[in-house]
Amino acid sequence: MTDYHIPALLYESVEGLDIKPDGTYIDVTFGGGGHSKEILSRLGSSGKLFGFDQDEDAYKNVIHDDRFVFVRSNFRYLSNYLQYYQVEKVDGILADLGVSSHHFDDEERGFSFRFDSQLDMRMNRYAKQTAADILNSYDEEQLSNLFYLYGELRMARKIASAIIFARQKKAIETVSEFLEIMERFTLRDKEKKVLAQAFQALRIEVNQELDALTEMLQQSIDCLTVGGRLSVISYHSLEDRIVKNIFRSGNVDGKITKDFYGNPLTDLKIINRKVIVPSEEEQKNNPRSRSAKLRVAEKI
Repeated sequence: MTDYHIPALLYESVEGLDIKPDGTYIDVTFGGGGHSKEILSRLGSSGKLFGFDQDEDAYKNVIHDDRFVFVRSNFRYLSNYLQYYQVEKVDGILADLGVSSHHFDDEERGFSFRFDSQLDMRMNRYAKQTAADILNSYDEEQLSNLFYLYGELRMARKIASAIIFARQKKAIETVSEFLEIMERFTLRDKEKKVLAQAFQALRIEVNQELDALTEMLQQSIDCLTVGGRLSVISYHSLEDRIVKNIFRSGNVDGKITKDFYGNPLTDLKIINRKVIVPSEEEQKNNPRSRSAKLRVAEKI
């Protein structure tokens, strides 16, 4: 399990749930099962845990425990599956939004620029659209917006133009072919950062990550019982902004609605005003945890 993924902020995120031994909890990003194991260790015999993951590889890590139910699905369908399992309310929901180390280290999935492979990047391998499909079918404006909004790349328009030019000669199908296009936009001292941003943009688009995150968080508010906790770990500013805004206002824009008397109308109380980040020791032991940010909120 350690080989699959080392969970970031493991104890801090589970502590944030304030677990009741007989409660019902959800780990919407099961992955290697690290967070789920920690939650189960704190539950009593009547407690219940649901683990969501859309990647078939995660099923290999399923925990054999009568208190655990694995749901192979994107977490954007959270409400549907709780209805299916006849669960009205839950006591806590945990989300670790980072891509599993397993995905970055799998040479065949196309998530990393370290390996030459097909440009896939699908978390759910039954989904139709791959990263290669996007590079070969989106028009210049769509590609430019993608790299600017999801990769936060200033040269997004030039990258889009270069992709359009390259694919007129030959379809872009592999990581090495995409890296060849990106070569002119990557200075040696910032090469890894720019490539990471470009790959992030493609991955977000392939998996519709930000839309799915927004839907999951909004459903989570409805699914939580009063006093229930939502514990979310994000890894880049786009995710963190959505989490922060929904926690404080219930919507993506972060605009707080007030009642006639000026009191804010919100369903959540923020538990940690200051975002929680990994200790120096954790960052040293698990370098991929360096960008992790934990926010915790409680249903009121």
